[in-house]
Amino acid sequence: MAITGADQWVKLSDCPDIPHQAVVSVRILSIRKRISRLRRPMGDMRHKRDPSGKGEITRSGLEPAPDELITDIRYLVTEARSAVAATINAGLTLLYWRVGRRIRREVLGNERAEYGEKIVHALSAQLKSEFGEGFGRRNLFNMIRFAEVFPDEQIVRSFAPYLSWTHMRQIIYIDDPLKRDFYAEMCRVERWSTRTLQKKIDSMLFERTALSRKPDVLAQQELSALREEDRMTPDLVFRDPYILDFLQLKDTYSENDLEAAILQEIEQFLLELGAGFTFVARQKRMVIGNEDFYLDLLFFHRKLRRLIAVELKIGHFKAEYKGQMELYLRWLEKYERENGEERPLGLILCAGANQEQVSLLELDRSGIHVAEYLTELPPRELLEQKLKAAVHLSREQFSVRKDKR
Repeated sequence: MAITGADQWVKLSDCPDIPHQAVVSVRILSIRKRISRLRRPMGDMRHKRDPSGKGEITRSGLEPAPDELITDIRYLVTEARSAVAATINAGLTLLYWRVGRRIRREVLGNERAEYGEKIVHALSAQLKSEFGEGFGRRNLFNMIRFAEVFPDEQIVRSFAPYLSWTHMRQIIYIDDPLKRDFYAEMCRVERWSTRTLQKKIDSMLFERTALSRKPDVLAQQELSALREEDRMTPDLVFRDPYILDFLQLKDTYSENDLEAAILQEIEQFLLELGAGFTFVARQKRMVIGNEDFYLDLLFFHRKLRRLIAVELKIGHFKAEYKGQMELYLRWLEKYERENGEERPLGLILCAGANQEQVSLLELDRSGIHVAEYLTELPPRELLEQKLKAAVHLSREQFSVRKDKR
């Protein structure tokens, strides 16, 4: 995690997560300089050949240190540097939240908006002179917004060690509370960089999850389970549609072409699937009643602790695909499922799907998910319309099911 140069002074007593013996005023810039000294590889000293031919010696005349020892110490130094950076970033995030909460109380304590503006301006001028640009007027308003959208300190504490202030500045201005919580929690779980976070937001990841298609109360329950128990659900994992523009497929292609392109770009495909997926097999052979069947792709998801069977279809979804996938899932459950694993799940990737047909088949009861894939990223406006229609239909169908019960 990056430590911004603007945040030059931090009073560690304001950060309760930092050990008591470190409760002193620290200049972060000096910490970074000290750490940079540790970064210098210990094995970078040039060696020269001993004229006697007995072996290499260093410029100081000492024998070179063993490679294994150097590697171990480098690892220890790197781990220590990461821990220091994480601790400082967590402390800064909590500090900024507390500053925002305190100012917000003062500002909201008076009904005149211009009064609040004047307080922030005056406060910024004084804090900047003492603590640097990190307490500029704009950043103070960011802190106020932070405290406003995340009023619970315990929730802030849960993701503070994993999300930097740069992450938070991207998340706090998302208007939808559910979407905001989703990106904060997924960022924590999947350890996204700030660049990855922005990419996920731009690709409308939240809208492409099944979570967005549930009533807000149920969706919030799943996010709470993720926050409190670190428990993922299939609705958080599966997307619809999947954006496969990186495959660079031509206008006409076969299922074999699609599979080959995915395997060639397996790293990008795994990134689109999401963190936690591990590739297991291609064309997984299953012998059922003296007949051979082949599953296109097989993955394992670490958080779900399930095998994930993936079938690729270049056309629209057909009802017959359900029976095929059910057969594969039952075989995997009987012959491939390990102790401690949950039942396998299936993902059918199609070029298109009739949502009403998919709903009537009640595939979720069989552990089967159907999703479209797009080989070209459509204009954002068209994608938004498509996803809004899907969300509306899903919620209507959910209401009908609930009324029948």
